[in-house]
Amino acid sequence: MSTERPREVSIALQSDKRPDEYATIARAIEGYGFDLLSIYADLFYQPPIVPLTIAAQATKRIRLGPAALNPFTLHPVEIAGQIATLDMVSDGRAYLGLARGAWLDEIGIDETRPLQRMREAIDVIERLLAGDASGYDGEHVRLAQGHRLRYEPLRPQVPLLIGSWGERLLGLAGERADDVKIGGSANPDIVPLVSDWIAAGARRAGRESSDIGICLGAVTIVDDDRDVARGLIRREMALYLPVVAKLDPTVDIDPELTDRMAALLRDGNADAAGRLIPDDIVDRFAFAGTPDDLIVHCEALFAAGATRVEFGTPHGVTPERGIRLLGERVLPALR
Repeated sequence: MSTERPREVSIALQSDKRPDEYATIARAIEGYGFDLLSIYADLFYQPPIVPLTIAAQATKRIRLGPAALNPFTLHPVEIAGQIATLDMVSDGRAYLGLARGAWLDEIGIDETRPLQRMREAIDVIERLLAGDASGYDGEHVRLAQGHRLRYEPLRPQVPLLIGSWGERLLGLAGERADDVKIGGSANPDIVPLVSDWIAAGARRAGRESSDIGICLGAVTIVDDDRDVARGLIRREMALYLPVVAKLDPTVDIDPELTDRMAALLRDGNADAAGRLIPDDIVDRFAFAGTPDDLIVHCEALFAAGATRVEFGTPHGVTPERGIRLLGERVLPALR
């Protein structure tokens, strides 16, 4: 029998920091009372397993995980090993985020059959964590009989999050995942649509869709000065809006706008690209404004059916000030 999931609030960090910074930030996030810490797994940044391990050793309560690894750049055997190790270090607080990834064509990776690749990756990871040595023979992944992790994982199953905007992958999440994340979105209007896609997969698997959490996460800048926050967020958004804008079927954006932004980005002018973003689009793809603005925005997401909101880098005019405002003035109002 399903029960209503409590709503949660989490912080996501980019993996571009000194090792000691992760411990300091993780302790602060736990101290404020956030539920979860995610580390991005973006190309050309530090692999998230190291920052997550440092954060796990510095904390005792918060859950931690990568958002998200992908089976195109990292073999499922390696993914299973990394998440099993993080789960041991954190004493059972790890979660595993998986996604198909982005910009993989720019490093020469074949992105065909993402649904099948994801399904096979989940199969292999689950087998290895559970100690199943029966082998696996998929279209893309093979695991010879007799192979298993050469150590005992702390748990035979780690909570799985699938990050996606797509109907098919979200359907797979309905079949197999514990949570879904719509990354780069802060749009309440997409939540009912996503819920329907998840529910279709859950029905195929005989699951209750209400058991599957829905997280929306996006870049965040909170400040007492609304104009400062919303001005700064545009540069951050410009780096990903041309990609994610076309993924949201509930938002109508002029293709000429995103084309102009993409051209400015190619010329290295993110500030000019950001200035093109209209106010209403800011509110669909980012969290930006005063603490009170963010509280209202998050309440709209929870009312639409989200179970978790994730505030992403850079958080504020400075990261420290942003996380402090989120922890001291936004989080308490959402409890």
